[in-house]
Amino acid sequence: MDLIIGQKQAGSPAAAADTAAEPMIVDGDQKTFMQDVVEASRSIPVLVDFWATWCAPCKQLTPALEKVTRAAGGRVKLVRIDIDQNRALIQQLIQLGLPLQSVPTVAAFWQGQIADLFQGALPESEIMHFVENLLKAAGGAMPSADLIADARAALEEGNAQEASELFAAALHDEPESPEAWGGLIRALLALGQEDNASEALAKVPAKIADHAEVAGARSALTLAAEGRQARDQLATFEQRLAADPADHQARYDLASALNATDRREEAADALLEIIRRNRGWNDEAARLQLLKFFEAWGFEDPATMGARRKLSAILFS
Repeated sequence: MDLIIGQKQAGSPAAAADTAAEPMIVDGDQKTFMQDVVEASRSIPVLVDFWATWCAPCKQLTPALEKVTRAAGGRVKLVRIDIDQNRALIQQLIQLGLPLQSVPTVAAFWQGQIADLFQGALPESEIMHFVENLLKAAGGAMPSADLIADARAALEEGNAQEASELFAAALHDEPESPEAWGGLIRALLALGQEDNASEALAKVPAKIADHAEVAGARSALTLAAEGRQARDQLATFEQRLAADPADHQARYDLASALNATDRREEAADALLEIIRRNRGWNDEAARLQLLKFFEAWGFEDPATMGARRKLSAILFS
């Protein structure tokens, strides 16, 4: 649906400057709709909240929309339209195909067109997801996504303190981000702060507790505790294996110790050797531990991918 009317080119310096100067949450009406919504959407995605004073769900939705808009840090704009005070505008939009027979309705505009919409009072997490998808379509991202990317880079470079601060900042903007929670827990582990990592894990919202990012961090925390106990006995496990290569418990414990010292490939190989020798040992404990390693390391980690290929070769040989 195209409502193109305007004089400024999308992305032009004049349009960008005008957008930056405008407040990001405004009340719109018939007279300002083209400027506030259609023209503004050539430079920045615009959410239009169609609401009414008598609408109870609207009273739940609008504050959540405002919160997410503020979290976007100026990357989206929110325009609120009272349908009862702007009946002529609503009729015009209905004729253009916008479903405004019920409120609340939120329409997202980008480049002078309606890019997406939803109806009803969605929870804040779903509104956040809606806005993230809108920004992605517009070639952007939420500020929290930038913070998480920077935090991950810092963690990979060995700067765990900076990473923890960046992940915490992302959580301030987006408290239900599984990527930020998982990253924070991993950064705290890298700092040797197991207790703080456990406290962070306990604070993860229940609705995202099973997300892959959180589950991976949980596995990393569990493995850190196991590895701490096993690390000091690494030489002992090696001696036991030298005396008896069939000592699967020693090999299993050795894998935990190797993982604790970040010798991932060797840790995986130790568990793979148990599986190769006795697949069902201890109710498949070696395979299950290996899957925990994969979860903790990340499924795109080179050690994970290499070990998965070896595991497949063993299981399907």
